Amino acid sequence: MSTEGDLIARKEGSAGIIRLNRPKAINAVTLEMFRDIDRALDRFEADPEVGLILLEGAGDRGLCAGGDIRALFESSKVNGDLGKILWREEYILNARIAEFKKPYVAFMDGIVMGGGVGLSAHSRHRVVTERTKLAMPEVGLGFFPDVGGTFLLAHAPGEIGTYFGLTGQTMNGPDAVYARFADAVVPSGRLAALREALTKVAPGTSSSEIEILINGFATGETSGPVAALEPRIDQWFAFDRMEDILAALKRDGSELALSTLATLGEKSPRGMVVTLKLLRLARGASSLEECLVREYRAALEVFRSDDFREGVRAAVIDKDRSPKWSPARIEDVTPEVIAPYFAEIGKDELVFDQAN
Repeated sequence: MSTEGDLIARKEGSAGIIRLNRPKAINAVTLEMFRDIDRALDRFEADPEVGLILLEGAGDRGLCAGGDIRALFESSKVNGDLGKILWREEYILNARIAEFKKPYVAFMDGIVMGGGVGLSAHSRHRVVTERTKLAMPEVGLGFFPDVGGTFLLAHAPGEIGTYFGLTGQTMNGPDAVYARFADAVVPSGRLAALREALTKVAPGTSSSEIEILINGFATGETSGPVAALEPRIDQWFAFDRMEDILAALKRDGSELALSTLATLGEKSPRGMVVTLKLLRLARGASSLEECLVREYRAALEVFRSDDFREGVRAAVIDKDRSPKWSPARIEDVTPEVIAPYFAEIGKDELVFDQAN
């Protein structure tokens, strides 16, 4: 079984390999790739000779730099429906991965961002390396951490998730483990040997046995540089209003606080307020699916917004890094401005197939 092209899905030994295959684009994921992954999971789930799924990225730059932002930008400009279709299928796939019946292993080597997080961080076995650069930088695009990112960030220790979600800062491998986005740090030089071992795992092998196998290749690291800053991060980001977070950073006045303040100053004010509310709601969520439904509502509103088009223009299209946000100031992001992001959307609500 082999599908060549932007996605490669084939059996190697007892493993169902899913390889994102757009190395020049750091494996950015398209709608058709999400559909190919879903079809591959159908086949692998039904094949008794497949003991586990292994997700990997082609090339040496990373697993996945995210979704196909340029295509979403073009669709948004003409009031198209790509966002509605792509996010619906992507979020349903994210939920399926989280509940997949067979062990699902993700190699999160190199760059892992946005949609790449959705394909990997909900896996049962999440492997990072010393080269991992994991981030959810969506607030810098006038968006918010989606693909279940609000669920993941809300369950990180203390305010670590709030910090990463609002700043878009990058996690290294050990910090990804600390933030509960990953499970084990494996040196990149040992990935090939681990991969070979995984292809030899007998069908029916339990997840606990696979975890023991992976840990045999791991360094045992469980925290990185950001974890050491958690006491300060907890003080700054423990508020439910962006105004209070910014005020706490100003009051602190340290070099780190001021640099964090400057980072936040580059982000979409509307995106930050929406993100913070989504993160706080996610803390009380009963499931990943509940967060994905909320994210889908907000994503459709983002797709219609000038901030999204302006953020993508500045970061991806023109690359001038000078977005003109609307509103331009946090204090102008009123409850009325963000209310549409949290409204139920009737017949278009996201619905999950309970069979998956």
